[in-house]
Amino acid sequence: MAEREWYKEWFNSPFYHKLYFERDETEAEDFITNLLNYLNPQPSCRFLDVACGKGRHSKFLASKGYDVNGIDISIDSINYAKKFETDNLHFYVHDMRLLFWVNYFDYALNLFTSFGYFASRRENEDALRTIAASLKPSGILLLDYLNVHYVEDRLVHNEEKRIDDTLYEIHRWHDESHFFKKIIITDPLLDQPQEYIEKVAKFSIGDFTEMLAFQNIQVKEVFGNYKFQSYDLKTSPRLVVVAQKNEPL
Repeated sequence: MAEREWYKEWFNSPFYHKLYFERDETEAEDFITNLLNYLNPQPSCRFLDVACGKGRHSKFLASKGYDVNGIDISIDSINYAKKFETDNLHFYVHDMRLLFWVNYFDYALNLFTSFGYFASRRENEDALRTIAASLKPSGILLLDYLNVHYVEDRLVHNEEKRIDDTLYEIHRWHDESHFFKKIIITDPLLDQPQEYIEKVAKFSIGDFTEMLAFQNIQVKEVFGNYKFQSYDLKTSPRLVVVAQKNEPL
């Protein structure tokens, strides 16, 4: 498949969700609970969940009474998520590089390294531009990304995972600018093994600070894990960036 399109096919695969997201819902709930304790949003606040997948974070946010809209490029994911829509929870098939609603949301969330997939830096910057546009002035963006230095030091190059009857053969490597992951899937339902290659950009806190500043968003705090503990370049597993949209001049 074309390099620029890998995520469209892979994110729609049931094997993708089986590998990454069929896990205890308490994991998502614990993270969102920590997030809400940190943000302390007002009850009337509106949230945008960018690249929401099947909506597990959105659902828990909405259960707390907030108005939540989730967007994702995966048609299958959104079709599944729509089963859980309520008066304050809605889902849409949408490419994050394209404008959604403008000056509407108090908070925008991009979680679980759901960024850095596009073929060029410009396309990734386009995504940040549209997220920035969706926020009200003084709105908050929380972006959860991998910590490049942590992953480089601990990269497991080869492994196998078996989930029920599905075998995942996983090979990882990296170059100066990207991490790569080849996933070979063997399953009784498949006539032959399927293969996908993920590609994620090596964006650092410096990269995000620069890209966000260009969109009139200022980084306010950086955390290193889902408990919102301090970020350390070498030892933090995550790069959780909290940034605020500047008021217009």
